[in-house]
Amino acid sequence: MKLYWTMPTVIKKHYRKELTLYKTEFMQRNLAQAWHHLERAHILAQVWPREHSYVHWRMLSFGIHIKSGREILGQIPRLLLGGVKSFVGNVPIGNPGGANVPPLREMEIPEDLRQILSRH
Repeated sequence: MKLYWTMPTVIKKHYRKELTLYKTEFMQRNLAQAWHHLERAHILAQVWPREHSYVHWRMLSFGIHIKSGREILGQIPRLLLGGVKSFVGNVPIGNPGGANVPPLREMEIPEDLRQILSRH
């Protein structure tokens, strides 16, 4: 079993960029675009527990902000278990992390993110 802890610098740079874009869009009230960047950050962070859990925390906060019971209830178990699953290398690759997608469904990774992830 492979244990994951430290996100490689090359990936972390893109992960932080997605979070910065999320914050910018959120502050400008472009909520759909803000969410899109959270999903992209989630895909990049999935195998690293700290970063993965942080994205779920942001998704939970987003759900609270938009008053979405579905997102709030969907993020709580993801927040509690996502980091653990990352730590042991057992995550559904490509899953964008929102409550609108089953938590264990693997999905296709966007090509630009696939290229970033292949660099580590």
